[in-house]
Amino acid sequence: MKRMLVALLLVFLLPTLGFTQERAKFPVGVSSKVLGYGHLWAAWRLKYFEREGLDVEVVVMRGTAPAVQAMIANSISAGLLANDGPIAAVEQGMDIAMVASSSKISHILMGGKNYKTWEDLRGSTIGSSTLTSGTAFVLRRALKVKGLEYPRDYKLLNVGGTTSAFAAMTAGQISAAMLAVPNAFQAQEAGFNTIGRIADIFPTYLLSAYSVRRSWAEKNRTQVVHFLKAILRARKWFEEDKKAAVQFLAKEFELKPSLAEKGLDYYLTNQVWPPGFDIEMDGLKTVVDIYAEQTAMKGPLPNPEKYVDLSYLKQAQKELGWKP
Repeated sequence: MKRMLVALLLVFLLPTLGFTQERAKFPVGVSSKVLGYGHLWAAWRLKYFEREGLDVEVVVMRGTAPAVQAMIANSISAGLLANDGPIAAVEQGMDIAMVASSSKISHILMGGKNYKTWEDLRGSTIGSSTLTSGTAFVLRRALKVKGLEYPRDYKLLNVGGTTSAFAAMTAGQISAAMLAVPNAFQAQEAGFNTIGRIADIFPTYLLSAYSVRRSWAEKNRTQVVHFLKAILRARKWFEEDKKAAVQFLAKEFELKPSLAEKGLDYYLTNQVWPPGFDIEMDGLKTVVDIYAEQTAMKGPLPNPEKYVDLSYLKQAQKELGWKP
């Protein structure tokens, strides 16, 4: 009887005394805070990470390069980045690997008042959030497909983010800018012209993925798997409770509810967020191809599998009971 009473007392007293299992610290770097990365914020804010035993802190960094450097320095456990960053790191000899996809490209090229077609852009200055990586590479390739060569037929101007691009187009400083959903819808509502969807040119282009340092991940496999399980659960929640998801996205990303709803519908309907966050090699091959062209990479085009380790994702899916 005494032993039973002692056992019952321990059950009730241990939590109050602070003897709870400590969660593993798992800082995550992200190159920007945008709706396209909403699954990361949902997993964090809605405590999916905590349920997986992780103490996650999401850190917004100034672009992809600083996040890659932070991974190499073991300052962060994972990064959600534009995929040209990890590719460049691997080509420079760093042990970075993509372990799960994040989003395909959702960007739409929006034009100012007098710019309605691709041909209208000839001789103009086009705005970009960067000039030497990421979406700038995709923009240049898309324009090349449409018959416009850089810098012969147009100029590029680094105008920063969406707000700056709106202001630059309104002032006539630039002719067009490539904007992600739902910011592109916001531009449409403001009277800007839709020139074309980048996904119509590159339908499988894998814009971003979750990456880790291979050597660190091998030693901390359980943490990486639990991290991905939380991300997968957050992604599924978007589908299962769209009303609550819209409210969350509108508040977290400071969007009008109507824009948050249109954005969520677009990402889910077009599977911009792959349902199981698998990495489609065809989509990554397009990224590698564009990266190789823009950086004048020498030699044969690398196999996209060079940059990927899907074993963590497969284990996470298996532990969740999801079919491959």
